[in-house]
Amino acid sequence: MTDMSNLVREKLLEGLRVTEAVARDAPLHATLTEAAEATAAALKSGHKLMVAGNGGSAADAQHLVAEFVSRLVEDRPAMRAVALTTDSSILTAVGNDYGFERLFVRQIEALGQSGDVFLAISTSGNSPNVLRALEQSRAMGIVTIGLTGRTGGKMPPLCDYCLRMPSDVTMYIQQAHLVLEHIFCMIVERRYFAAGAPS
Repeated sequence: MTDMSNLVREKLLEGLRVTEAVARDAPLHATLTEAAEATAAALKSGHKLMVAGNGGSAADAQHLVAEFVSRLVEDRPAMRAVALTTDSSILTAVGNDYGFERLFVRQIEALGQSGDVFLAISTSGNSPNVLRALEQSRAMGIVTIGLTGRTGGKMPPLCDYCLRMPSDVTMYIQQAHLVLEHIFCMIVERRYFAAGAPS
């Protein structure tokens, strides 16, 4: 029991150290703010936020979109957002017919418009279907935001705004992502509703 208690404490402290490093990273804070303000501006002009990732990052995509469509803290009108990870018929049809790498590309082709925002989540920065989706978004004039780990993998050149967590450990990267996703949503809410809800 003592060994497990020590493990709990050790892992909590390791995760906390990553979060504390994020809390001290002023350039990352500026990038997060800029990305959120760009997203709010897109939503105000009638565009949408699309979010995607794999595994735990797919769950994050759905979680973040739920905050946009429902609410984070305050009651307010819904904000236009969609997770590209939720429709099992689309995912299995595209995976079967075109391959796993095109899961998100096909949805962006169908749903995306110039001026929209695509937020890609990949702890490694090297997920092929996420990279292809970023490339497709760039080609369509869609603003690109990336949430990733320390190196960013291949994501940074494909992102207008890239947020890299100071860790190479998936679970700590994901923990930091969740904190920033909530703050991202909060900033978008405040900017979007600054002068009252858009009509």
